[in-house]
Amino acid sequence: MLLGLAGCLAGSQPQVSAPDVQPTTEIPVLESAPDVRPTAEVPVPEPDGAIATGDIWSRLQQADTHYYVFMRHAIAPGTGDPANFQLDDCSTQRNLSEEGRDQARRTGDAFKEKNVTVQQVLSSEWCRCLDTAELMALAPVERFPALNSFFQDRAQGPEQTQQLQEFMVSNHDEPGVTILVTHFVNITAIAGSNVSSGEMVVMQVNDQNEPEVVEQIEQL
Repeated sequence: MLLGLAGCLAGSQPQVSAPDVQPTTEIPVLESAPDVRPTAEVPVPEPDGAIATGDIWSRLQQADTHYYVFMRHAIAPGTGDPANFQLDDCSTQRNLSEEGRDQARRTGDAFKEKNVTVQQVLSSEWCRCLDTAELMALAPVERFPALNSFFQDRAQGPEQTQQLQEFMVSNHDEPGVTILVTHFVNITAIAGSNVSSGEMVVMQVNDQNEPEVVEQIEQL
Protein backbone atom coordinates (compact mmCIF):
# COMPACT_ATOMS: atom_id res chain seq x y z
CA MET A 1 0.00 0.00 0.00
CA LEU A 2 1.41 3.40 -0.86
CA LEU A 3 2.08 6.36 1.38
CA GLY A 4 -0.84 7.49 3.52
CA LEU A 5 -2.38 10.80 2.82
CA ALA A 6 -1.32 13.76 4.89
CA GLY A 7 -3.22 16.95 5.70
CA CYS A 8 -5.13 18.74 2.98
CA LEU A 9 -3.52 21.57 1.08
CA ALA A 10 -5.02 25.05 1.21
CA GLY A 11 -5.49 27.43 -1.71
CA SER A 12 -7.51 27.92 -4.82
CA GLN A 13 -7.60 25.39 -7.63
CA PRO A 14 -6.48 26.28 -11.18
CA GLN A 15 -8.68 25.25 -14.10
CA VAL A 16 -7.75 23.49 -17.35
CA SER A 17 -9.03 26.50 -19.30
CA ALA A 18 -5.84 28.40 -18.44
CA PRO A 19 -3.06 25.93 -19.22
CA ASP A 20 -0.30 28.51 -19.59
CA VAL A 21 -0.73 30.02 -16.13
CA GLN A 22 1.80 28.62 -13.71
CA PRO A 23 0.17 27.65 -10.41
CA THR A 24 2.17 27.66 -7.22
CA THR A 25 1.33 24.65 -5.10
CA GLU A 26 -2.45 24.60 -5.61
CA ILE A 27 -4.09 21.36 -6.66
CA PRO A 28 -5.71 21.55 -10.14
CA VAL A 29 -9.32 20.52 -10.56
CA LEU A 30 -10.51 18.29 -13.42
CA GLU A 31 -12.78 19.92 -15.95
CA SER A 32 -15.04 17.19 -17.57
CA ALA A 33 15.51 10.07 -10.70
CA PRO A 34 18.10 9.93 -12.82
CA ASP A 35 16.75 10.37 -16.30
CA VAL A 36 18.48 7.42 -17.93
CA ARG A 37 17.00 4.10 -18.90
CA PRO A 38 17.30 1.60 -16.05
CA THR A 39 19.30 -1.53 -16.70
CA ALA A 40 16.98 -3.73 -14.69
CA GLU A 41 13.21 -3.76 -14.58
CA VAL A 42 11.50 -3.76 -11.20
CA PRO A 43 8.09 -5.50 -11.16
CA VAL A 44 5.18 -3.17 -10.49
CA PRO A 45 3.02 -4.18 -7.52
CA GLU A 46 -0.50 -5.04 -8.65
CA PRO A 47 -3.71 -4.91 -6.63
CA ASP A 48 -5.83 -8.04 -6.15
CA GLY A 49 -7.49 -9.00 -9.42
CA ALA A 50 -5.07 -6.93 -11.51
CA ILE A 51 -5.73 -7.10 -15.22
CA ALA A 52 -3.46 -8.26 -18.00
CA THR A 53 -1.44 -5.63 -19.88
CA GLY A 54 -3.43 -6.15 -23.06
CA ASP A 55 -6.63 -5.14 -21.28
CA ILE A 56 -5.45 -1.83 -19.80
CA TRP A 57 -6.36 0.09 -22.95
CA SER A 58 -9.92 -1.21 -22.70
CA ARG A 59 -10.07 -0.10 -19.09
CA LEU A 60 -8.83 3.36 -20.03
CA GLN A 61 -11.30 3.52 -22.89
CA GLN A 62 -14.24 2.67 -20.64
CA ALA A 63 -12.96 4.75 -17.70
CA ASP A 64 -15.48 3.44 -15.18
CA THR A 65 -13.39 5.10 -12.48
CA HIS A 66 -10.73 7.80 -12.63
CA TYR A 67 -7.39 6.63 -13.97
CA TYR A 68 -4.20 8.60 -13.41
CA VAL A 69 -1.55 7.83 -16.03
CA PHE A 70 1.87 8.84 -14.70
CA MET A 71 4.24 9.07 -17.65
CA ARG A 72 7.97 9.59 -17.50
CA HIS A 73 8.95 12.18 -20.11
CA ALA A 74 10.12 10.86 -23.47
CA ILE A 75 13.77 10.18 -24.32
CA ALA A 76 16.09 13.03 -23.29
CA PRO A 77 19.72 11.84 -23.32
CA GLY A 78 21.78 12.50 -20.23
CA THR A 79 21.31 12.55 -16.47
CA GLY A 80 19.85 15.22 -14.21
CA ASP A 81 20.20 18.83 -15.35
CA PRO A 82 23.15 21.05 -16.34
CA ALA A 83 24.78 23.22 -13.67
CA ASN A 84 23.34 26.36 -15.30
CA PHE A 85 19.77 24.98 -15.28
CA GLN A 86 17.04 27.62 -15.39
CA LEU A 87 13.37 26.68 -15.31
CA ASP A 88 12.32 29.39 -17.77
CA ASP A 89 15.10 28.75 -20.29
CA CYS A 90 14.93 25.48 -22.22
CA SER A 91 18.40 26.07 -23.68
CA THR A 92 19.87 25.46 -20.21
CA GLN A 93 18.07 22.15 -19.74
CA ARG A 94 18.29 18.58 -20.92
CA ASN A 95 15.81 18.33 -23.77
CA LEU A 96 14.12 15.68 -25.87
CA SER A 97 16.11 14.17 -28.69
CA GLU A 98 14.47 13.64 -32.08
CA GLU A 99 13.91 10.05 -31.00
CA GLY A 100 12.20 11.37 -27.88
CA ARG A 101 9.99 13.72 -29.87
CA ASP A 102 8.95 10.86 -32.12
CA GLN A 103 8.27 8.71 -29.05
CA ALA A 104 5.99 11.39 -27.56
CA ARG A 105 3.99 11.67 -30.80
CA ARG A 106 3.77 7.88 -31.04
CA THR A 107 2.44 7.65 -27.49
CA GLY A 108 -0.22 10.25 -28.18
CA ASP A 109 -1.20 8.39 -31.34
CA ALA A 110 -1.67 5.20 -29.30
CA PHE A 111 -4.24 6.89 -27.05
CA LYS A 112 -6.09 8.16 -30.13
CA GLU A 113 -5.98 4.79 -31.92
CA LYS A 114 -7.33 3.09 -28.79
CA ASN A 115 -10.12 5.68 -28.54
CA VAL A 116 -9.09 6.74 -25.04
CA THR A 117 -10.55 10.12 -24.12
CA VAL A 118 -8.19 12.20 -21.99
CA GLN A 119 -9.81 14.86 -19.82
CA GLN A 120 -6.66 16.59 -18.70
CA VAL A 121 -2.90 16.58 -19.21
CA LEU A 122 -0.76 17.86 -16.34
CA SER A 123 2.99 18.35 -16.66
CA SER A 124 6.13 19.13 -14.76
CA GLU A 125 7.43 22.59 -15.60
CA TRP A 126 10.66 21.10 -17.02
CA CYS A 127 10.87 21.62 -20.79
CA ARG A 128 11.35 17.95 -21.59
CA CYS A 129 8.07 17.16 -19.81
CA LEU A 130 6.14 20.07 -21.32
CA ASP A 131 7.38 19.13 -24.79
CA THR A 132 6.37 15.50 -24.25
CA ALA A 133 2.90 16.54 -23.14
CA GLU A 134 2.42 19.00 -26.01
CA LEU A 135 3.66 16.57 -28.67
CA MET A 136 1.19 13.93 -27.50
CA ALA A 137 -1.56 16.38 -28.53
CA LEU A 138 -4.29 14.83 -26.39
CA ALA A 139 -5.62 17.81 -24.40
CA PRO A 140 -4.53 21.29 -23.30
CA VAL A 141 -1.44 21.04 -21.10
CA GLU A 142 -1.46 22.54 -17.61
CA ARG A 143 1.70 23.03 -15.56
CA PHE A 144 1.54 21.35 -12.14
CA PRO A 145 4.60 22.09 -9.93
CA ALA A 146 3.95 18.99 -7.79
CA LEU A 147 5.22 17.03 -10.82
CA ASN A 148 8.54 18.94 -10.96
CA SER A 149 11.71 16.90 -10.53
CA PHE A 150 13.18 16.74 -7.04
CA PHE A 151 16.23 14.80 -8.21
CA GLN A 152 18.51 17.65 -7.09
CA ASP A 153 16.59 18.31 -3.87
CA ARG A 154 15.22 15.09 -2.41
CA ALA A 155 13.86 16.97 0.61
CA GLN A 156 11.04 18.22 -1.64
CA GLY A 157 9.93 14.68 -2.44
CA PRO A 158 7.55 13.92 0.46
CA GLU A 159 5.64 17.21 0.12
CA GLN A 160 5.22 16.88 -3.65
CA THR A 161 4.17 13.24 -3.38
CA GLN A 162 1.59 14.22 -0.76
CA GLN A 163 0.21 16.87 -3.12
CA LEU A 164 -0.17 14.29 -5.88
CA GLN A 165 -1.91 11.83 -3.57
CA GLU A 166 -4.33 14.49 -2.38
CA PHE A 167 -5.04 15.53 -5.96
CA MET A 168 -5.88 11.94 -6.86
CA VAL A 169 -8.19 11.43 -3.90
CA SER A 170 -9.98 14.76 -4.41
CA ASN A 171 -10.81 13.94 -8.06
CA HIS A 172 -11.32 10.17 -8.11
CA ASP A 173 -15.13 10.25 -7.91
CA GLU A 174 -15.31 11.59 -11.47
CA PRO A 175 -14.68 8.85 -14.06
CA GLY A 176 -12.08 9.73 -16.67
CA VAL A 177 -8.40 9.74 -17.58
CA THR A 178 -5.73 12.21 -16.50
CA ILE A 179 -2.18 12.04 -17.87
CA LEU A 180 0.60 13.37 -15.65
CA VAL A 181 3.98 13.83 -17.36
CA THR A 182 6.81 13.84 -14.86
CA HIS A 183 10.19 12.37 -13.90
CA PHE A 184 11.74 9.10 -12.74
CA VAL A 185 12.04 10.12 -9.08
CA ASN A 186 8.45 11.35 -8.87
CA ILE A 187 6.98 8.14 -10.28
CA THR A 188 9.17 5.99 -8.06
CA ALA A 189 7.98 7.94 -5.01
CA ILE A 190 4.25 7.69 -5.68
CA ALA A 191 4.04 4.31 -7.42
CA GLY A 192 7.13 2.40 -6.32
CA SER A 193 7.81 1.72 -9.99
CA ASN A 194 11.02 1.75 -11.99
CA VAL A 195 10.28 3.35 -15.38
CA SER A 196 12.16 3.96 -18.61
CA SER A 197 11.72 7.12 -20.67
CA GLY A 198 8.19 7.21 -22.07
CA GLU A 199 6.86 4.42 -19.86
CA MET A 200 3.56 4.90 -18.02
CA VAL A 201 2.15 3.70 -14.70
CA VAL A 202 -1.65 3.65 -14.46
CA MET A 203 -3.04 4.30 -10.98
CA GLN A 204 -6.45 4.65 -9.36
CA VAL A 205 -7.83 5.35 -5.87
CA ASN A 206 -9.17 2.27 -4.08
CA ASP A 207 -12.11 1.89 -1.70
CA GLN A 208 -9.89 2.92 1.22
CA ASN A 209 -9.13 6.23 -0.54
CA GLU A 210 -5.56 5.15 -1.17
CA PRO A 211 -3.76 5.45 -4.53
CA GLU A 212 -2.76 2.10 -5.98
CA VAL A 213 -1.10 0.80 -9.14
CA VAL A 214 -3.35 -0.78 -11.76
CA GLU A 215 -0.87 -1.55 -14.55
CA GLN A 216 2.35 -0.42 -16.19
CA ILE A 217 2.49 0.36 -19.91
CA GLU A 218 5.87 -0.12 -21.58
CA GLN A 219 7.40 2.62 -23.69
CA LEU A 220 5.97 2.93 -27.18
